[in-house]
Amino acid sequence: MAPKSRKKKAHGKLHLHTNYHKRPAQTNLPRTLTCYCEGSCPNNVINGTCETRPGGFCFSAVEEVYDEITGTYEEERTYGCMPPEENGGFLMCKVASVPHLHGKNIDCCNNVDMCNSNLYPAFTPKLTTPAPELPVSSQSVHYLAMIASMIICVSVFIVIVVVVCLTYRRREKLRKQPRLISSMCNSQLSPLSQMVEQSSGSGSGLPLLVQRTIAKQIQMVRLVGKGRYGEVWLAKWRDEKVAVKTFFTTEEASWFRETEIYQTVLMRHENILGFIAADIKGNGSWTQMLLITDYHENGSLHDYLSTSVINPQKLQLLAYSLAAGLAHLHDEIFGTPGKPAIAHRDIKSKNILVKRNGQCAIADFGLAVKYISELDEIHIAQNTRVGTRRYMAPEVLSETLNPQQFEEFKRADMYSVGLVLWEMARRCYTSKPGSKATTCEDYALPYHDVVPSDPTFDDMHAVVCVKGIRPPIPSRWQEDDVLATVAKIMQECWHQNPTVRLTALRVKKTLGRLEPEYMDCPMKIV
Repeated sequence: MAPKSRKKKAHGKLHLHTNYHKRPAQTNLPRTLTCYCEGSCPNNVINGTCETRPGGFCFSAVEEVYDEITGTYEEERTYGCMPPEENGGFLMCKVASVPHLHGKNIDCCNNVDMCNSNLYPAFTPKLTTPAPELPVSSQSVHYLAMIASMIICVSVFIVIVVVVCLTYRRREKLRKQPRLISSMCNSQLSPLSQMVEQSSGSGSGLPLLVQRTIAKQIQMVRLVGKGRYGEVWLAKWRDEKVAVKTFFTTEEASWFRETEIYQTVLMRHENILGFIAADIKGNGSWTQMLLITDYHENGSLHDYLSTSVINPQKLQLLAYSLAAGLAHLHDEIFGTPGKPAIAHRDIKSKNILVKRNGQCAIADFGLAVKYISELDEIHIAQNTRVGTRRYMAPEVLSETLNPQQFEEFKRADMYSVGLVLWEMARRCYTSKPGSKATTCEDYALPYHDVVPSDPTFDDMHAVVCVKGIRPPIPSRWQEDDVLATVAKIMQECWHQNPTVRLTALRVKKTLGRLEPEYMDCPMKIV
């Protein structure tokens, strides 16, 4: 009975081991297995079978493999023999079946020969599988690092060379030009404009020594205008166009006064003719007084309106810029430095230039007066000129203007502005009702229909003061918003009572509110 009892115990032990490993119950001794082989055969055998060493396993594995031809990941299954437990085979079977591993799975068996032919482990692909990385040798890494370092060094060297060259050229350019302090005027591209911009910082023009140097280097080109004060020439300074105003010897007071006004601190403004230099030339037998300013090829407003018509937007820009320049002239700027209030006293279309961008620039300050509020002093030029009779205000014609009140000079300027606005409005075209045609009046000077071409003081007094006549307002002007606004402004400017006339600042604000977009982008007049 004893042997039978031992056999039961041994059989029970085999049964437990087989439940886990699925081995046959005949013996405890390890044995060799014949396994189905595909894709992992030892010695590249081709009969489709392999034999394990004693204690080995048969396996079936599935793995995700990258196909270089199709560029995709595909499922690949292999069958073969696994080493015995002591060589790690059983451990590999256990590790490969861990749930967190994706893209690879393996099943093992050792119960019967060819047991793996029926194993089909589940395949779980990876969610995102990157392309296989190509092996990079340490030598390649070093080579790439060296190339990158060389590129960086060359780039830095080129930048340094460019910066050094630009700095050197800039210093050489500045060394060859006079050293001037920066100014408050707008920057421009020309050398002459840069010199003016870099002047005193107070907006009072270039130093006298620089002015005289420029005056000596001026080359006269051709005569462009002539008046009672002298002549205006187109000239060149280092291939740059400038305007040269030459005064007759009898107009020395006008030259001196205009030069003094231009050199007033904070005088520069985009709607006031840009001053460059002033000088007196002489050799004992003759004397020539020069005033050098910016050159504007469109000429005076009088010349421009005589040959061109304008649309309402250009009218607004011309009127607005005229008011802006005069507002700057009339205003006193307090501070250090400050600017005195200045009245022009000879506003007319011939003393206003048209810039290329369609804006006005006020010129000719030979009769201007300054007001110093701190001293309550009015500086009136010692000049025999009395202005242009056609544009004189009623109080000037009737000789009731009080020269001790500076505000009265400003109000007289606004009367003249009203007449200039009238000249502009006549050349502004509007559409004819019911057609595509446009219409406008011929250019004419104020009071052209009631006084001679060269009116006397008495002629103007009789028309303006005694009869109270003002230039006519055509009915068509009321059909356009800009024209209607300008018409209303001019009538308030030439009012008989000086105290109710608009100020230059009020005119500027009224026109600016009309269509602000035109002020942001001035239109070039062609």
